[in-house]
Amino acid sequence: MSKMDLVRQEMVAAMKAKDAARKDVLSLLLSSLKAKYIDKRADLTEEEENAVILKEIKQTKEALDSTPPERTDLLEECKFRLGVLAEFAPQSMSEEEIHAVIQKVLAELGITAPQAKDKGRIMKALMPLVKGKADGGLVNQLVGELFQA
Repeated sequence: MSKMDLVRQEMVAAMKAKDAARKDVLSLLLSSLKAKYIDKRADLTEEEENAVILKEIKQTKEALDSTPPERTDLLEECKFRLGVLAEFAPQSMSEEEIHAVIQKVLAELGITAPQAKDKGRIMKALMPLVKGKADGGLVNQLVGELFQA
């Protein structure tokens, strides 16, 4: 079952339960998935669906960060949206899993003692392997730690 079908099913359940707030979040997510589907003019792959969901999560986090602290109503709404969107987000890789992928990439590139000048090559080979599965900022931080050791 595609994520689009799953979101649609959850939205119907929220409507039946008269949970308007959850229905609104799911409706926005469904319209984002449909827009991507229409743009592509073909069924979305799981990676493409996950990318749409992660984009929605990122936008909500940015809205949360830019909301003034005195606007508690907006802060609560953003936190609720993040909770609902997280149900459909792909499972993120742990730091240990990212470290394992980094070591694999270093072995493939033949780099035994990584230098700062190698960061571009490492990131270029690494990012396609973890895209959509791990936070890019965390990956960048973990690769950066290789040069400090």
